[in-house]
Amino acid sequence: MCNNGCGKPNLKEFGQFQKYFKALHCPTRWLIIRSIGNETKSSSEILKELKKAGQSLSRSGLYYHLSELEEADIIELAEYRETGGGAPEKIWRLKTKEIKINLLAE
Repeated sequence: MCNNGCGKPNLKEFGQFQKYFKALHCPTRWLIIRSIGNETKSSSEILKELKKAGQSLSRSGLYYHLSELEEADIIELAEYRETGGGAPEKIWRLKTKEIKINLLAE
């Protein structure tokens, strides 16, 4: 409840906003989203594009950002790609391409 008498907040709307805000507060994640775009991209392809954009990120750092975006339902695992030995590589796609927040929702 707000201290200024605004009434009971719509926690569902606020929770959704918080989820997106947490995931999108970092400029690196915006670069990841733009890298994927309307395509599917492997983790290696995303990492290569980030490095080309001047980001110094380790593979584990990339996976941290990818997991935050996945947890917020912004990206999703599209498939696994066999790399010819070793673990298959994850292929990502955007799950959410537009975010709208209705500030007047009840």
